[in-house]
Amino acid sequence: MTAGEIIRQIEQLPSIEKAEVLSALLRSQTKDSKLSPAELVALADQMIGTQDPAEADRLEARILAGFYGK
Repeated sequence: MTAGEIIRQIEQLPSIEKAEVLSALLRSQTKDSKLSPAELVALADQMIGTQDPAEADRLEARILAGFYGK
């Protein structure tokens, strides 16, 4: 399976499952690293799309940490 195929599969997931995939990906990265603009946009899209306030707060915290590299 190619990266493009994986991305298309992820794009078809419900928002909650997309957030889980993204969280797993982010956890696999080293700590104290800044996120790329594409990663920040993906997190922002997830935050906007969620109906769960706790999930929105978690995503917002991850966006801020990823922006500042914390």
